[in-house]
Amino acid sequence: MVSLKCLSAIALLAIASAQSTNNTTPIRYMPFGDSITEIVCWRSKLWQRLRTTEWANVNFVGSGKTENNCRDTAYDRDNEGHSGHYSHVRDALEKQTDSVNRILGFLAIDIANKNQLDGWLKTNPADVITMHLGTNDIVQQNKAVTDIIAAFTKLIGTMRTSNPKMKIIVRLSYPACVYATVSDIHLLTLPSQVAQIIPLGIGNYNGKVQELNRAIVPWAQGLNTTQSPIWVVDQYTGFSGSADLRDGVHPNDSGDVKMTNVWYPAVVRAFEAARTDRVVVGREFAA
Repeated sequence: MVSLKCLSAIALLAIASAQSTNNTTPIRYMPFGDSITEIVCWRSKLWQRLRTTEWANVNFVGSGKTENNCRDTAYDRDNEGHSGHYSHVRDALEKQTDSVNRILGFLAIDIANKNQLDGWLKTNPADVITMHLGTNDIVQQNKAVTDIIAAFTKLIGTMRTSNPKMKIIVRLSYPACVYATVSDIHLLTLPSQVAQIIPLGIGNYNGKVQELNRAIVPWAQGLNTTQSPIWVVDQYTGFSGSADLRDGVHPNDSGDVKMTNVWYPAVVRAFEAARTDRVVVGREFAA
Protein backbone atom coordinates (compact mmCIF):
# COMPACT_ATOMS: atom_id res chain seq x y z
CA MET A 1 0.00 0.00 0.00
CA VAL A 2 1.40 3.36 -0.97
CA SER A 3 1.51 5.72 1.98
CA LEU A 4 -0.37 9.02 2.01
CA LYS A 5 2.97 10.77 2.54
CA CYS A 6 4.25 9.28 -0.72
CA LEU A 7 1.10 10.33 -2.55
CA SER A 8 1.43 13.84 -1.18
CA ALA A 9 5.05 14.00 -2.27
CA ILE A 10 4.13 12.81 -5.77
CA ALA A 11 1.33 15.38 -5.99
CA LEU A 12 3.60 18.20 -4.90
CA LEU A 13 6.22 17.12 -7.41
CA ALA A 14 3.62 17.16 -10.19
CA ILE A 15 2.46 20.63 -9.19
CA ALA A 16 6.00 21.96 -9.07
CA SER A 17 6.75 20.39 -12.44
CA ALA A 18 3.67 21.95 -14.03
CA GLN A 19 4.52 25.38 -12.64
CA SER A 20 8.12 25.06 -13.77
CA THR A 21 7.07 24.10 -17.29
CA ASN A 22 4.64 27.03 -17.48
CA ASN A 23 7.29 29.48 -16.34
CA THR A 24 10.20 28.27 -18.46
CA THR A 25 8.56 27.45 -21.79
CA PRO A 26 9.28 30.41 -24.09
CA ILE A 27 6.42 32.71 -25.01
CA ARG A 28 5.40 32.09 -28.63
CA TYR A 29 5.04 35.26 -30.71
CA MET A 30 3.65 35.34 -34.26
CA PRO A 31 4.27 38.42 -36.46
CA PHE A 32 1.25 38.20 -38.80
CA GLY A 33 0.57 40.28 -41.89
CA ASP A 34 1.45 40.90 -45.52
CA SER A 35 4.72 41.94 -47.16
CA ILE A 36 5.11 44.76 -44.62
CA THR A 37 5.66 41.94 -42.13
CA GLU A 38 7.49 39.47 -44.35
CA ILE A 39 10.04 41.31 -46.52
CA VAL A 40 11.12 44.12 -44.20
CA CYS A 41 13.57 44.34 -41.29
CA TRP A 42 11.54 45.53 -38.31
CA ARG A 43 11.30 41.90 -37.13
CA SER A 44 15.10 41.66 -37.07
CA LYS A 45 15.37 44.92 -35.15
CA LEU A 46 12.66 43.87 -32.70
CA TRP A 47 14.35 40.51 -32.09
CA GLN A 48 17.71 42.19 -31.47
CA ARG A 49 16.14 44.64 -29.05
CA LEU A 50 14.49 41.84 -27.11
CA ARG A 51 17.84 40.04 -26.81
CA THR A 52 18.99 42.56 -24.22
CA THR A 53 15.91 42.01 -22.03
CA GLU A 54 14.29 39.26 -20.00
CA TRP A 55 12.42 38.33 -23.19
CA ALA A 56 15.50 37.11 -25.05
CA ASN A 57 14.08 33.58 -25.26
CA VAL A 58 10.75 34.56 -26.83
CA ASN A 59 10.13 32.18 -29.72
CA PHE A 60 9.06 33.85 -32.97
CA VAL A 61 6.73 31.41 -34.79
CA GLY A 62 5.26 31.09 -38.27
CA SER A 63 5.68 29.26 -41.57
CA GLY A 64 7.86 31.94 -43.18
CA LYS A 65 11.63 31.96 -42.84
CA THR A 66 12.64 34.25 -45.73
CA GLU A 67 16.01 36.02 -45.57
CA ASN A 68 15.27 39.72 -45.98
CA ASN A 69 18.72 41.17 -46.69
CA CYS A 70 18.70 42.73 -43.24
CA ARG A 71 22.42 42.08 -42.73
CA ASP A 72 21.45 39.99 -39.71
CA THR A 73 22.08 36.25 -39.79
CA ALA A 74 21.21 35.67 -36.14
CA TYR A 75 17.60 36.69 -35.69
CA ASP A 76 14.64 34.31 -35.47
CA ARG A 77 13.09 34.64 -38.93
CA ASP A 78 9.90 32.69 -38.24
CA ASN A 79 6.84 34.77 -39.11
CA GLU A 80 3.43 34.61 -40.77
CA GLY A 81 3.90 37.48 -43.20
CA HIS A 82 2.73 36.80 -46.75
CA SER A 83 3.79 39.06 -49.58
CA GLY A 84 2.79 39.14 -53.21
CA HIS A 85 4.85 39.95 -56.27
CA TYR A 86 5.79 43.61 -55.95
CA SER A 87 8.56 43.92 -58.52
CA HIS A 88 6.54 46.47 -60.47
CA VAL A 89 4.27 47.75 -57.73
CA ARG A 90 5.42 51.36 -57.71
CA ASP A 91 5.01 51.83 -61.45
CA ALA A 92 1.64 50.13 -61.44
CA LEU A 93 0.28 52.17 -58.57
CA GLU A 94 1.58 55.52 -59.75
CA LYS A 95 0.16 55.01 -63.23
CA GLN A 96 -3.09 53.54 -61.83
CA THR A 97 -3.01 50.95 -64.61
CA ASP A 98 -4.68 47.58 -64.81
CA SER A 99 -1.34 45.98 -63.98
CA VAL A 100 -2.11 46.69 -60.34
CA ASN A 101 -4.62 43.85 -60.51
CA ARG A 102 -1.79 41.44 -61.29
CA ILE A 103 0.00 42.21 -58.03
CA LEU A 104 -0.73 39.08 -56.05
CA GLY A 105 -0.55 40.37 -52.51
CA PHE A 106 -2.38 38.76 -49.59
CA LEU A 107 -5.60 40.55 -48.66
CA ALA A 108 -7.02 40.44 -45.14
CA ILE A 109 -10.39 39.65 -46.69
CA ASP A 110 -9.02 36.66 -48.60
CA ILE A 111 -7.07 35.31 -45.63
CA ALA A 112 -10.27 35.45 -43.57
CA ASN A 113 -12.60 34.02 -46.22
CA LYS A 114 -10.23 31.16 -47.04
CA ASN A 115 -9.63 30.38 -43.34
CA GLN A 116 -5.90 30.43 -43.96
CA LEU A 117 -5.00 31.70 -40.50
CA ASP A 118 -6.64 28.64 -38.94
CA GLY A 119 -4.13 26.34 -40.61
CA TRP A 120 -1.18 28.60 -39.89
CA LEU A 121 -2.02 28.70 -36.18
CA LYS A 122 -2.59 24.95 -36.00
CA THR A 123 0.89 24.44 -37.39
CA ASN A 124 2.48 27.19 -35.29
CA PRO A 125 0.43 27.98 -32.15
CA ALA A 126 1.05 31.37 -30.56
CA ASP A 127 0.52 33.19 -27.27
CA VAL A 128 0.95 36.68 -28.73
CA ILE A 129 0.22 37.90 -32.24
CA THR A 130 0.77 41.22 -33.98
CA MET A 131 -1.39 41.98 -37.02
CA HIS A 132 -0.57 44.52 -39.74
CA LEU A 133 -3.07 44.00 -42.57
CA GLY A 134 -5.31 46.04 -44.85
CA THR A 135 -2.81 47.70 -47.17
CA ASN A 136 -3.35 45.22 -50.01
CA ASP A 137 -7.12 45.35 -49.60
CA ILE A 138 -7.01 49.10 -50.17
CA VAL A 139 -4.32 49.31 -52.84
CA GLN A 140 -5.15 46.31 -54.98
CA GLN A 141 -8.91 46.07 -54.87
CA ASN A 142 -10.18 49.24 -53.18
CA LYS A 143 -12.12 47.16 -50.68
CA ALA A 144 -14.63 48.92 -48.45
CA VAL A 145 -13.43 49.63 -44.93
CA THR A 146 -16.49 47.84 -43.55
CA ASP A 147 -15.47 44.69 -45.42
CA ILE A 148 -11.89 44.90 -44.14
CA ILE A 149 -13.11 45.34 -40.57
CA ALA A 150 -15.43 42.34 -40.99
CA ALA A 151 -12.41 40.30 -42.10
CA PHE A 152 -10.48 41.50 -39.05
CA THR A 153 -13.34 40.31 -36.84
CA LYS A 154 -13.20 36.84 -38.37
CA LEU A 155 -9.42 36.73 -37.95
CA ILE A 156 -9.73 37.65 -34.26
CA GLY A 157 -12.22 34.81 -33.86
CA THR A 158 -9.74 32.42 -35.46
CA MET A 159 -6.98 33.60 -33.13
CA ARG A 160 -9.17 33.05 -30.07
CA THR A 161 -10.31 29.63 -31.27
CA SER A 162 -6.65 28.67 -31.50
CA ASN A 163 -5.89 30.16 -28.10
CA PRO A 164 -8.71 31.61 -25.94
CA LYS A 165 -6.11 33.71 -24.12
CA MET A 166 -4.42 35.02 -27.24
CA LYS A 167 -2.80 38.42 -26.78
CA ILE A 168 -3.41 40.49 -29.92
CA ILE A 169 -1.75 43.68 -31.16
CA VAL A 170 -3.25 45.48 -34.15
CA ARG A 171 -1.62 48.39 -35.89
CA LEU A 172 -2.90 51.55 -37.50
CA SER A 173 -1.50 51.90 -41.01
CA TYR A 174 1.39 54.18 -41.91
CA PRO A 175 2.21 56.80 -41.14
CA ALA A 176 2.21 56.47 -37.34
CA CYS A 177 4.24 55.86 -34.24
CA VAL A 178 2.05 56.49 -31.19
CA TYR A 179 -0.46 54.43 -29.27
CA ALA A 180 -4.11 54.79 -30.14
CA THR A 181 -6.35 54.98 -27.09
CA VAL A 182 -9.50 52.89 -27.14
CA SER A 183 -11.70 55.02 -24.88
CA ASP A 184 -10.23 54.31 -21.46
CA ILE A 185 -8.59 51.15 -22.76
CA HIS A 186 -4.92 51.69 -23.38
CA LEU A 187 -1.70 49.79 -23.84
CA LEU A 188 -1.52 48.59 -20.25
CA THR A 189 -4.87 46.81 -20.39
CA LEU A 190 -5.06 45.37 -23.88
CA PRO A 191 -3.07 42.16 -24.36
CA SER A 192 -4.05 41.55 -27.98
CA GLN A 193 -2.35 43.93 -30.31
CA VAL A 194 -3.78 45.50 -33.43
CA ALA A 195 -1.91 48.09 -35.44
CA GLN A 196 -3.20 51.06 -37.35
CA ILE A 197 -1.38 50.73 -40.67
CA ILE A 198 1.41 52.87 -42.05
CA PRO A 199 0.80 55.44 -44.82
CA LEU A 200 1.60 54.94 -48.47
CA GLY A 201 3.95 57.08 -50.51
CA ILE A 202 2.26 56.47 -53.85
CA GLY A 203 -1.21 56.81 -55.30
CA ASN A 204 -4.20 58.44 -53.61
CA TYR A 205 -4.77 55.82 -50.96
CA ASN A 206 -4.03 57.55 -47.67
CA GLY A 207 -7.58 58.86 -47.32
CA LYS A 208 -8.87 55.30 -47.13
CA VAL A 209 -5.90 54.26 -44.99
CA GLN A 210 -6.92 56.94 -42.48
CA GLU A 211 -10.56 55.84 -42.70
CA LEU A 212 -9.52 52.28 -41.86
CA ASN A 213 -7.35 53.46 -39.00
CA ARG A 214 -10.23 55.44 -37.52
CA ALA A 215 -12.48 52.39 -37.74
CA ILE A 216 -9.96 50.13 -36.00
CA VAL A 217 -10.23 51.88 -32.63
CA PRO A 218 -13.98 51.39 -31.91
CA TRP A 219 -13.82 47.95 -33.54
CA ALA A 220 -11.09 46.86 -31.12
CA GLN A 221 -13.01 48.32 -28.20
CA GLY A 222 -16.02 46.20 -29.11
CA LEU A 223 -14.00 42.98 -29.28
CA ASN A 224 -11.68 43.55 -26.34
CA THR A 225 -11.99 41.05 -23.49
CA THR A 226 -10.20 40.57 -20.20
CA GLN A 227 -9.05 37.09 -21.18
CA SER A 228 -7.93 38.02 -24.70
CA PRO A 229 -7.33 41.76 -24.79
CA ILE A 230 -6.63 43.78 -27.91
CA TRP A 231 -4.03 46.53 -28.07
CA VAL A 232 -4.21 49.10 -30.86
CA VAL A 233 -0.86 50.62 -31.77
CA ASP A 234 -0.50 53.58 -34.10
CA GLN A 235 1.95 52.94 -36.92
CA TYR A 236 0.65 55.98 -38.84
CA THR A 237 1.43 59.07 -36.79
CA GLY A 238 5.03 60.20 -37.20
CA PHE A 239 5.64 57.88 -40.16
CA SER A 240 6.57 59.65 -43.41
CA GLY A 241 5.13 58.28 -46.63
CA SER A 242 8.13 59.74 -48.45
CA ALA A 243 11.12 59.56 -46.11
CA ASP A 244 10.36 56.24 -44.38
CA LEU A 245 9.43 54.06 -47.37
CA ARG A 246 11.82 52.54 -49.88
CA ASP A 247 9.30 52.08 -52.69
CA GLY A 248 6.19 53.92 -51.61
CA VAL A 249 4.86 50.80 -49.87
CA HIS A 250 7.53 49.09 -47.74
CA PRO A 251 9.57 50.71 -44.95
CA ASN A 252 13.23 51.52 -45.43
CA ASP A 253 15.69 51.44 -42.53
CA SER A 254 14.25 54.53 -40.83
CA GLY A 255 10.76 53.11 -41.31
CA ASP A 256 11.80 49.77 -39.83
CA VAL A 257 13.22 51.59 -36.80
CA LYS A 258 9.98 53.52 -36.32
CA MET A 259 7.85 50.40 -36.60
CA THR A 260 10.10 48.59 -34.12
CA ASN A 261 9.78 51.46 -31.65
CA VAL A 262 5.99 51.19 -31.83
CA TRP A 263 5.81 47.40 -31.60
CA TYR A 264 8.36 46.98 -28.81
CA PRO A 265 6.50 48.29 -25.72
CA ALA A 266 3.31 46.66 -26.92
CA VAL A 267 4.78 43.19 -27.38
CA VAL A 268 6.58 43.43 -24.03
CA ARG A 269 3.27 44.18 -22.31
CA ALA A 270 1.68 41.27 -24.16
CA PHE A 271 4.51 38.94 -23.15
CA GLU A 272 3.98 39.98 -19.53
CA ALA A 273 0.26 39.24 -19.80
CA ALA A 274 0.93 35.84 -21.39
CA ARG A 275 3.39 34.97 -18.64
CA THR A 276 0.85 35.98 -16.00
CA ASP A 277 -1.67 33.59 -17.57
CA ARG A 278 0.80 30.74 -17.11
CA VAL A 279 1.40 31.60 -13.46
CA VAL A 280 -2.35 31.69 -12.80
CA VAL A 281 -2.79 28.29 -14.45
CA GLY A 282 -0.06 26.88 -12.24
CA ARG A 283 -1.73 28.28 -9.12
CA GLU A 284 -5.11 26.88 -10.13
CA PHE A 285 -3.51 23.48 -10.66
CA ALA A 286 -1.90 23.68 -7.24
CA ALA A 287 -5.19 24.56 -5.62
